[in-house]
Amino acid sequence: MRLTTKGRFAVTAMTDLALNGGAKPVTLAGISDRQGISLSYLEQLFGKLRRRRLVDSVRGPGGGYRLARPMERISVADIVRAVDEALDATQCGGVQNCKDEKRCLTHELWATLNFKMYEYLASVSLSDLVGKQRRKPGGVSLLKDARPRGPRMRGGVLSILV
Repeated sequence: MRLTTKGRFAVTAMTDLALNGGAKPVTLAGISDRQGISLSYLEQLFGKLRRRRLVDSVRGPGGGYRLARPMERISVADIVRAVDEALDATQCGGVQNCKDEKRCLTHELWATLNFKMYEYLASVSLSDLVGKQRRKPGGVSLLKDARPRGPRMRGGVLSILV
């Protein structure tokens, strides 16, 4: 699986938007300040999120971004897919040519892992993430300091953070 910074930052930014959205649109500059994500990087991500109709932009003074649909109807998988992140643990990218142009012995294992990762991310809504942040001691807190949890790939090694 390759869930890169792009996918993680998109989920973090969308969570921030959901937490801080309301009557007024949220500015990318505000998200950038709170989360420590480059403004130009957020502009790229939000262009993709807008094209996939996950956010709406509001132009002019007091403008910014809002969620395009209720947060209960936006899954983490929707966000990751919107920024073009491929969730793939297979060595061959699903082509099944990993070993001398043939399918490797463990292809089914990694293909199943891909399915389970997608299934899990599709089961977690933006509302779930917001609810967890709001239940933390002290209210809405430290999104930028929270360590990502779940499966991660580093140096070709899949690790599960608990």
